[in-house]
Amino acid sequence: MSKAVILGTGSCLPKRIVTNAELEQMVETSDEWITSRTGIRSRHIAGRGEQNYQLAAKAGRRALAVTGIDPQELDLIIVATISPHMIMPSTACFVQAELGAENGFAYDINAACAGFTYGLDMANNYIRNRPEMKILLIGAETLSTRVNWQDRNTCVLFGDGAGAVVLTGTSDESGIIGSCLHSDGTLWQLLCMDSPESHNPDLRPDDWVGPHIRMNGSEIFKHAVRMMEDAVNTLLRKHGLGIADVNLMIPHQANTRILKNLRERLGLPEEKVFINLSKYGNTSAASIPIALDEAHRQGRLNRGDLILLCTFGGGLTWGSLLLRW
Repeated sequence: MSKAVILGTGSCLPKRIVTNAELEQMVETSDEWITSRTGIRSRHIAGRGEQNYQLAAKAGRRALAVTGIDPQELDLIIVATISPHMIMPSTACFVQAELGAENGFAYDINAACAGFTYGLDMANNYIRNRPEMKILLIGAETLSTRVNWQDRNTCVLFGDGAGAVVLTGTSDESGIIGSCLHSDGTLWQLLCMDSPESHNPDLRPDDWVGPHIRMNGSEIFKHAVRMMEDAVNTLLRKHGLGIADVNLMIPHQANTRILKNLRERLGLPEEKVFINLSKYGNTSAASIPIALDEAHRQGRLNRGDLILLCTFGGGLTWGSLLLRW
């Protein structure tokens, strides 16, 4: 049976880098406080000419360049994002226009930080039915447009950027093996972001304070570690594999405390976990594809390697995915 295989990766980060020292001038915080609690030392913040769709399109072009595939050969563009350029049309439609990929269709998905992993599962299902499809999947965020820059508990966490992969069908041993995806809408208040203020007063939430990211950090930590651990172990058992079979885990880059705790509970050595959080912060749906592209460029992904992705985000949404490089 055919399955989706990644042909190429690409990423794009805004030019401006904001360090913890700069944030000290904006909110009541310190480099030591941020680094010790999150592991983040800097993040990229978008400027003029770096809208969400522009970062996404550049990441997509770089992924396509690796494969030699022309944008007009694309059948589908999916963009995972919680910080779209506009509510309508989709960011994916803007990317389609930027790339000149008029022969495919395009849409966005919103599964918060789990969006890219959800997107890989969707692409895999498309390709199982039509192995010849060529799909561009992008995770792209400009979270600097969605944080409250007076809230020191959240504004220090997030960054902007985009990562992309090009997928098509294969019948050999490489490609996506399987996934284990979950969501729990009853826990939405632990990590959420309001919409712009409603123009219908009857539909305006009583506790609306602005279209900002809100988070209960301590509760998120407890749920994230347990839920990702369960998703990883369930997926490995389903395919008759153990954690020792994994060559590299690329997790959602949220917080070093979460990642350290998860790694230890899974029994993975440090060298088998790819972490670039310190440079980019939490880029939500873009974090895994940015890390995947960086790992690829560093030579950390070799043909035949078993790669494990795991993620957790607002919704709550979480899950894991296995692929053979």
